[in-house]
Amino acid sequence: MIEKIGINAGKVWTVLDEMGRQNVKDVKKVTNLTNKDLYAAIGWLAREGKVAMEEVDKELYISLT
Repeated sequence: MIEKIGINAGKVWTVLDEMGRQNVKDVKKVTNLTNKDLYAAIGWLAREGKVAMEEVDKELYISLT
């Protein structure tokens, strides 16, 4: 499971690196990850200090730090 989360974290990181700050819904569409897999990947990146999260009008945005 840890390997899968790491791979998915790489997918999320790549999207943010190429596209910049994104709405979580858009990242989900691009990566085609389930909610569970997406949030596990975001948590992985957050724990490593690689992403910043911001809530704007009840929407969650993430970006690389």
